[in-house]
Amino acid sequence: MPAVPSSPAPYALPVGGLAATRRGFLGRHLLIPLLIALAASAVLMAGNGDQWLADLFYRWEGGQWALKDSWWTSHVIHRGGKNLSTLAALLVMLALLRACFDTRWKPLRMPLLYLLLAVGLSTGMVALLKSMTQMDCPWDLQRYGGLRPFIGLFQPRPVMLGHAACFPAGHASAGYGWVALYFFALRMRPQWRWAALAVAVATGLVFGISQQLRGAHFLSHDVWSLAVSWTVAVLLYLLMFPPAKATPFKEEARA
Repeated sequence: MPAVPSSPAPYALPVGGLAATRRGFLGRHLLIPLLIALAASAVLMAGNGDQWLADLFYRWEGGQWALKDSWWTSHVIHRGGKNLSTLAALLVMLALLRACFDTRWKPLRMPLLYLLLAVGLSTGMVALLKSMTQMDCPWDLQRYGGLRPFIGLFQPRPVMLGHAACFPAGHASAGYGWVALYFFALRMRPQWRWAALAVAVATGLVFGISQQLRGAHFLSHDVWSLAVSWTVAVLLYLLMFPPAKATPFKEEARA
């Protein structure tokens, strides 16, 4: 394992000009991504982009969700992906445990705790929202061979339709929750942050697209799984790593 830096991270937010620095950080890392998510939602949810893409998948699979119970989508990516994310979280827990007893790993304690909390809170928040939003999966809709009519996010849901829990996408959050790796790397090895983010987003995309091919989710469900995960990661980062006296990291100033 590479040597862990023992001095304060060079990208830390400076005390001087704190308010302006914090606003800039939030603008780049939170406001802009949320605006992009809202714009994507306008196209996908209000503009029927969700249905257009799901229609393509449904027709491509022969007017049915032929991949719903496929070995690759159901067992390898869905079940295996969930197990992989759980294993990764367990490895982070073990690393954190070692950092609590091994003084050589002491600088990793807070970053590892941050990573573990961010992943757990992200997936937990997505699960909570799923239970509250009451949206159906595509495979439950009449449009795709199911029994239920489509009910939009802000439309009242008739009691007779029963419970639904498909928005945001739960399985995709098992991948997107790891976008916190961007901030973990930002804390420990800033030059690795984009690679770390790419791995997390790619994993979430694989999980999300697989579920769309099964008829389990619309694309907007994945967009908001990513948005929730990223928002949790940003806010928790600011909470756990308050501004410290340090020279601003040059690349961070441009990020």
